[in-house]
Amino acid sequence: MERADVEDFFAPFARVRARRMFSGYGAYVDDACFALCVMGDIWLKTDDDGERAALKAAGSRPFAYEKSDGKVVVANAFWRLPDAALDDEAALRRWCAPALEAARRTAAEKARAKARKAARAPKAPAKPKGKSKLLKNKG
Repeated sequence: MERADVEDFFAPFARVRARRMFSGYGAYVDDACFALCVMGDIWLKTDDDGERAALKAAGSRPFAYEKSDGKVVVANAFWRLPDAALDDEAALRRWCAPALEAARRTAAEKARAKARKAARAPKAPAKPKGKSKLLKNKG
């Protein structure tokens, strides 16, 4: 899939922005990445065991890849879009809506973590205003 194909495919669900990711594209609504279009498939974000069970019942599977050492890594956070959603707009919307909710929760948690880290970071000392007293006395 090319960038325009990704954006057109998800158009019945939402206006998405496709951004290069890995060997394909991530599908974003605002700053939330709710789908990956890689390895010839579409993978939806999920963070809910109930939704994973529903995806499995619909014939889906979790995203997995093989590392160079032969070890298979399963990323349970993304599941394959069920085949029925490939040509059924209602099914597409049904599966994409919870994926977008999961992506927004993930983005919000990342923003909170970033804010906590920034709050813990040492503050830089304030820069003095004007010339220092030492420079004033010399001049």
